Amino acid sequence: MRSRTLRPLLAGLALVAVAGAFADEAAEFAEMRRALADAIEQGVNRVRQRTGAPAIDPRVIAAMAKVPRHEFAPPPLRPYAYLDRPLPVGPDATISQPSLVAVMTDLLKIERGQKVLEVGVGGGYHTAILAELTPDVSSVEFHANIAAAAQKNLARLGYGAVKVNVADGYYGWRPGAPYDAILVRMAIPDVSSALLEQLKPGGRLIAPIGPATSPQQLILFQKGADGGITETSIMEVIFRSLPGGTRL
Repeated sequence: MRSRTLRPLLAGLALVAVAGAFADEAAEFAEMRRALADAIEQGVNRVRQRTGAPAIDPRVIAAMAKVPRHEFAPPPLRPYAYLDRPLPVGPDATISQPSLVAVMTDLLKIERGQKVLEVGVGGGYHTAILAELTPDVSSVEFHANIAAAAQKNLARLGYGAVKVNVADGYYGWRPGAPYDAILVRMAIPDVSSALLEQLKPGGRLIAPIGPATSPQQLILFQKGADGGITETSIMEVIFRSLPGGTRL
């Protein structure tokens, strides 16, 4: 009789212990996330002070401090989620390096209410960062299984409004065009005319350009009011190649 009385109490204590462990982990991750966001802000702004470029947008840093990167990582890699390094999430999918996520996002100058296209969803982390800046975000992913997993995880974390489409992102996603900003988060040999056509006049596109066998150049493309394109080389980077093979 006594053991039956104790069972609910012991079960309740076990639940409290588990909840406490999760709360401690969440608090620890939140602190690590804030520290990473602060380090990125300070590092980027030090470089920009030397070059005379404007400081990184505080909204981008706020998004970096908010989005739980560990939730997009495989469980064994979650302890490493707040290091400034990429993390693999599948054969053709990665979570990009946080400092690059911040810089690429900042260069797009996204305003709330603007329409954004992401090429290559990966784990969905960068997608969530974009969704913190504007609710109208679409992603296009070559692999259906990666797209489905990212869509499910994004919805679980409160980013269900993001649309993850399955197609060859090298050619963009015409049904949602035109876009104010386009982010290509995997290496491509060049930017297709189809992708540039989907960019609004005044819009910005950023992509790592070059072969996957060597470092690429991160290039910012800007479309003028007359449709003309200007290119600005930002830095040398290393990204995986956008899947889909050779395009003619």
